[in-house]
Amino acid sequence: MNLTLFDLDGTLIPGDSDHAFGAFMVDIGWADGAAWQARNDQFYADYQAGRLNLDEYIEFATAVWRARPLDEALTARERFMAEVVAPMLKPSAVELVRKHQDAGDLLAVVTATNEFVTAPIAAAFGIEHLIAVRLQRDGAGRYTGHVDGVPSFQAGKITRVREWLAGLGRQWDEFERVSFYSDSTNDLPLLDIVSHPVATNPTPALADIAATRGWPILQLFA
Repeated sequence: MNLTLFDLDGTLIPGDSDHAFGAFMVDIGWADGAAWQARNDQFYADYQAGRLNLDEYIEFATAVWRARPLDEALTARERFMAEVVAPMLKPSAVELVRKHQDAGDLLAVVTATNEFVTAPIAAAFGIEHLIAVRLQRDGAGRYTGHVDGVPSFQAGKITRVREWLAGLGRQWDEFERVSFYSDSTNDLPLLDIVSHPVATNPTPALADIAATRGWPILQLFA
Protein backbone atom coordinates (compact mmCIF):
# COMPACT_ATOMS: atom_id res chain seq x y z
CA MET A 1 0.00 0.00 0.00
CA ASN A 2 1.13 3.53 -0.78
CA LEU A 3 0.45 6.60 1.35
CA THR A 4 -0.95 9.71 -0.31
CA LEU A 5 -1.35 13.01 1.52
CA PHE A 6 -3.16 16.08 0.25
CA ASP A 7 -2.99 19.65 1.43
CA LEU A 8 -6.44 21.19 1.05
CA ASP A 9 -6.54 24.93 0.46
CA GLY A 10 -5.13 25.92 -2.90
CA THR A 11 -4.37 22.27 -3.59
CA LEU A 12 -7.61 20.29 -3.76
CA ILE A 13 -9.76 23.41 -3.88
CA PRO A 14 -8.98 26.66 -5.74
CA GLY A 15 -9.28 28.86 -2.69
CA ASP A 16 -8.66 29.01 1.04
CA SER A 17 -11.49 27.52 3.07
CA ASP A 18 -10.44 29.21 6.31
CA HIS A 19 -10.30 32.68 4.77
CA ALA A 20 -13.51 32.01 2.83
CA PHE A 21 -15.33 30.91 5.99
CA GLY A 22 -14.32 34.19 7.60
CA ALA A 23 -15.66 36.11 4.62
CA PHE A 24 -18.85 34.07 4.88
CA MET A 25 -19.22 35.14 8.51
CA VAL A 26 -19.26 38.72 7.24
CA ASP A 27 -21.70 37.92 4.45
CA ILE A 28 -24.27 36.39 6.83
CA GLY A 29 -23.92 39.26 9.27
CA TRP A 30 -22.18 37.42 12.09
CA ALA A 31 -18.96 39.44 11.81
CA ASP A 32 -18.62 43.20 11.76
CA GLY A 33 -18.09 44.08 8.14
CA ALA A 34 -15.05 45.89 6.82
CA ALA A 35 -12.91 45.99 9.97
CA TRP A 36 -13.26 42.27 10.61
CA GLN A 37 -12.69 41.43 6.96
CA ALA A 38 -9.55 43.56 6.89
CA ARG A 39 -8.09 41.63 9.81
CA ASN A 40 -9.07 38.34 8.19
CA ASP A 41 -7.30 39.46 5.02
CA GLN A 42 -4.17 40.39 7.00
CA PHE A 43 -4.01 36.98 8.64
CA TYR A 44 -4.31 35.38 5.19
CA ALA A 45 -1.50 37.56 3.87
CA ASP A 46 0.63 36.52 6.84
CA TYR A 47 -0.06 32.87 6.06
CA GLN A 48 0.96 33.31 2.44
CA ALA A 49 4.15 35.02 3.58
CA GLY A 50 4.95 32.20 6.01
CA ARG A 51 4.70 34.35 9.15
CA LEU A 52 1.23 33.48 10.47
CA ASN A 53 0.80 33.43 14.25
CA LEU A 54 -1.51 30.44 14.30
CA ASP A 55 -2.64 30.78 17.91
CA GLU A 56 -3.75 34.38 17.34
CA TYR A 57 -5.46 33.44 14.13
CA ILE A 58 -7.39 30.51 15.63
CA GLU A 59 -8.67 32.71 18.47
CA PHE A 60 -9.76 35.35 15.95
CA ALA A 61 -11.17 33.05 13.27
CA THR A 62 -13.30 30.97 15.62
CA ALA A 63 -14.53 33.83 17.81
CA VAL A 64 -17.60 34.70 15.76
CA TRP A 65 -19.11 31.25 15.30
CA ARG A 66 -18.14 29.80 18.68
CA ALA A 67 -20.03 32.66 20.35
CA ARG A 68 -23.21 31.18 18.83
CA PRO A 69 -25.08 28.04 19.88
CA LEU A 70 -23.41 25.05 18.24
CA ASP A 71 -26.51 24.11 16.25
CA GLU A 72 -26.52 27.58 14.67
CA ALA A 73 -22.82 27.29 13.83
CA LEU A 74 -23.38 23.88 12.24
CA THR A 75 -26.27 25.24 10.17
CA ALA A 76 -24.06 28.10 8.99
CA ARG A 77 -21.38 25.59 8.05
CA GLU A 78 -23.91 23.65 5.95
CA ARG A 79 -24.76 26.86 4.08
CA PHE A 80 -21.05 27.57 3.61
CA MET A 81 -20.56 24.12 2.11
CA ALA A 82 -23.48 24.53 -0.28
CA GLU A 83 -22.90 28.13 -1.30
CA VAL A 84 -19.12 28.54 -1.18
CA VAL A 85 -17.33 25.18 -1.12
CA ALA A 86 -19.47 23.15 -3.53
CA PRO A 87 -18.51 25.34 -6.52
CA MET A 88 -14.84 24.78 -5.61
CA LEU A 89 -15.07 20.98 -5.88
CA LYS A 90 -13.58 20.70 -9.34
CA PRO A 91 -13.70 17.48 -11.40
CA SER A 92 -9.91 17.50 -11.86
CA ALA A 93 -9.33 17.36 -8.10
CA VAL A 94 -12.05 14.78 -7.55
CA GLU A 95 -10.51 12.61 -10.26
CA LEU A 96 -7.04 12.91 -8.71
CA VAL A 97 -8.36 11.70 -5.36
CA ARG A 98 -10.29 8.90 -7.02
CA LYS A 99 -7.19 7.74 -8.90
CA HIS A 100 -5.36 7.21 -5.62
CA GLN A 101 -8.40 5.60 -4.02
CA ASP A 102 -8.73 3.18 -6.93
CA ALA A 103 -5.03 2.31 -6.54
CA GLY A 104 -5.72 1.26 -2.94
CA ASP A 105 -3.64 4.03 -1.35
CA LEU A 106 -4.10 5.13 2.24
CA LEU A 107 -5.28 8.75 1.92
CA ALA A 108 -5.45 11.73 4.25
CA VAL A 109 -6.06 15.43 3.98
CA VAL A 110 -3.38 17.27 5.96
CA THR A 111 -4.37 20.88 6.44
CA ALA A 112 -3.53 23.88 8.60
CA THR A 113 -7.20 24.87 8.58
CA ASN A 114 -9.19 23.85 11.62
CA GLU A 115 -11.26 20.68 11.84
CA PHE A 116 -14.60 22.50 12.17
CA VAL A 117 -14.26 24.08 8.73
CA THR A 118 -12.56 21.20 6.94
CA ALA A 119 -14.32 18.04 8.16
CA PRO A 120 -17.22 18.30 5.68
CA ILE A 121 -14.84 19.25 2.85
CA ALA A 122 -12.71 16.13 3.31
CA ALA A 123 -15.94 14.11 3.45
CA ALA A 124 -17.11 15.70 0.19
CA PHE A 125 -13.98 14.32 -1.49
CA GLY A 126 -14.68 10.90 0.02
CA ILE A 127 -11.47 11.04 2.08
CA GLU A 128 -11.95 9.30 5.40
CA HIS A 129 -8.91 10.59 7.23
CA LEU A 130 -8.52 14.27 8.11
CA ILE A 131 -5.49 15.73 9.86
CA ALA A 132 -6.48 19.30 10.66
CA VAL A 133 -5.89 21.80 13.44
CA ARG A 134 -7.73 20.38 16.44
CA LEU A 135 -9.79 22.85 18.44
CA GLN A 136 -9.76 22.69 22.22
CA ARG A 137 -13.07 22.26 24.05
CA ASP A 138 -13.92 22.90 27.67
CA GLY A 139 -15.66 20.47 30.04
CA ALA A 140 -19.05 21.41 28.61
CA GLY A 141 -17.91 20.74 25.04
CA ARG A 142 -17.68 24.41 24.05
CA TYR A 143 -14.90 25.51 21.74
CA THR A 144 -12.38 27.69 23.62
CA GLY A 145 -10.54 29.39 20.76
CA HIS A 146 -7.30 27.52 21.52
CA VAL A 147 -5.43 24.83 19.62
CA ASP A 148 -5.53 21.30 21.03
CA GLY A 149 -2.13 19.64 20.78
CA VAL A 150 0.33 20.08 17.94
CA PRO A 151 -1.15 22.11 15.08
CA SER A 152 -0.94 20.60 11.61
CA PHE A 153 0.94 23.64 10.37
CA GLN A 154 4.38 23.77 8.75
CA ALA A 155 6.65 21.20 10.50
CA GLY A 156 3.74 20.27 12.76
CA LYS A 157 2.24 18.42 9.80
CA ILE A 158 5.03 15.84 10.07
CA THR A 159 4.32 15.28 13.76
CA ARG A 160 0.59 14.96 13.21
CA VAL A 161 0.98 12.53 10.28
CA ARG A 162 3.26 10.31 12.35
CA GLU A 163 0.80 10.43 15.28
CA TRP A 164 -2.06 9.51 12.95
CA LEU A 165 -0.16 6.60 11.45
CA ALA A 166 0.76 5.32 14.90
CA GLY A 167 -2.92 5.43 15.83
CA LEU A 168 -3.59 3.14 12.87
CA GLY A 169 -0.81 0.80 13.91
CA ARG A 170 1.24 1.87 10.89
CA GLN A 171 4.68 3.42 10.38
CA TRP A 172 5.98 5.82 7.77
CA ASP A 173 8.75 3.49 6.67
CA GLU A 174 6.44 0.61 5.75
CA PHE A 175 5.07 2.47 2.72
CA GLU A 176 6.89 1.98 -0.57
CA ARG A 177 5.74 5.34 -1.86
CA VAL A 178 4.65 8.42 0.11
CA SER A 179 3.18 11.24 -1.98
CA PHE A 180 2.24 14.72 -0.84
CA TYR A 181 0.39 17.26 -2.96
CA SER A 182 0.68 20.89 -1.88
CA ASP A 183 0.62 24.41 -3.26
CA SER A 184 2.49 26.23 -0.49
CA THR A 185 6.00 26.79 0.82
CA ASN A 186 4.49 26.47 4.30
CA ASP A 187 4.47 22.75 3.53
CA LEU A 188 8.16 22.45 2.63
CA PRO A 189 8.98 20.44 5.79
CA LEU A 190 6.60 17.65 4.74
CA LEU A 191 7.34 17.99 1.03
CA ASP A 192 11.03 17.52 1.81
CA ILE A 193 10.64 14.16 3.54
CA VAL A 194 8.14 12.33 1.31
CA SER A 195 9.38 10.16 -1.53
CA HIS A 196 7.10 11.82 -4.10
CA PRO A 197 6.43 15.54 -3.54
CA VAL A 198 4.08 17.16 -6.05
CA ALA A 199 3.87 20.95 -6.28
CA THR A 200 0.17 21.34 -7.02
CA ASN A 201 -1.14 24.68 -8.30
CA PRO A 202 2.02 26.04 -6.68
CA THR A 203 2.62 29.57 -5.57
CA PRO A 204 5.43 31.23 -7.55
CA ALA A 205 7.84 30.59 -4.66
CA LEU A 206 7.02 26.89 -4.52
CA ALA A 207 7.10 26.60 -8.30
CA ASP A 208 10.67 27.95 -8.30
CA ILE A 209 11.72 25.48 -5.61
CA ALA A 210 10.03 22.60 -7.43
CA ALA A 211 11.80 23.48 -10.66
CA THR A 212 15.16 23.62 -8.89
CA ARG A 213 14.64 20.28 -7.15
CA GLY A 214 13.07 18.49 -10.09
CA TRP A 215 9.70 17.98 -8.41
CA PRO A 216 6.69 17.48 -10.68
CA ILE A 217 4.35 20.44 -11.00
CA LEU A 218 0.64 19.75 -11.36
CA GLN A 219 -1.89 22.39 -12.37
CA LEU A 220 -5.33 21.09 -11.44
CA PHE A 221 -7.21 24.26 -12.16
CA ALA A 222 -5.53 25.61 -15.28
